[in-house]
Amino acid sequence: MNQGGYARVFLRKNEAGKAVSLRLNETFRLTGVGVPARTSSMPSPLLETLLILQDRDTKKLGIEAQLKAVPRDVAAVEAKIAAEKAAIEAARTEIRELETKKKLLETEIGSAETKLAKYRTQQLSVRKNEEYQALGHEIETTLKQISEFEGQELELMYGLDEAKKKFTAAEAVLKANISGHEARIKTLREREVSLAAELKEAQAAFNLAREPVAEPARRIYDRIALRTQPVIVATSSGTCCGCHLKISNEVETAARGKGPAGPNQLATCENCGRIVYWES
Repeated sequence: MNQGGYARVFLRKNEAGKAVSLRLNETFRLTGVGVPARTSSMPSPLLETLLILQDRDTKKLGIEAQLKAVPRDVAAVEAKIAAEKAAIEAARTEIRELETKKKLLETEIGSAETKLAKYRTQQLSVRKNEEYQALGHEIETTLKQISEFEGQELELMYGLDEAKKKFTAAEAVLKANISGHEARIKTLREREVSLAAELKEAQAAFNLAREPVAEPARRIYDRIALRTQPVIVATSSGTCCGCHLKISNEVETAARGKGPAGPNQLATCENCGRIVYWES
């Protein structure tokens, strides 16, 4: 046989050897020299029905939690609306208070001007110099008072104008916020209706998943579900994946389906009480 022929035979043998080696590795999944690794094991029919039940239960509980959260979310948004409205009302109250102060000052100014006119009229009719000077002093005092009142009035008018400008700008923002909050509440209410429909379907699926579960196993599941979730967890390296604590050899043996009752035995963690199953 020529050199090319030998090469072809060698390649065929080499490829066949590789194929056999791959099949062996696939079958035994070697972890050491000649020592096969553990292969995945299918859950028992009982455990499979329980895992399906847990899946439906988890979905149902998730929808219930979302549904319970809607009223809280609505209340939180309503509180924001109340705060925005309170801010608007507080700004309005500030403007009203400034307007009230301005009116009081106007009243004070009017009263002082009335007094001033009275003093001036009296001054024209008095004959004694002392009385004339006394009225002149009152006129001077009243003029000074009017000037102070008018200064305060100008400050109030300026403050009132500024407050009105700020209020107009803030009111637009606050009203936009309120509009957004109201839209959020509408969305939440629509979500509530949608979740109620989803929960109805999830409850029906949960009830359907309970039917194939044997009554003793169903009672065990319900008892555990009352105090903890998830009810069923895997074990990993002799550890419960629910509480992350070590389980006994007896529990691990039962979780592998090799207990006294075989695959139909439900193993439970001694620490957290969850149902455990072995997963390679």
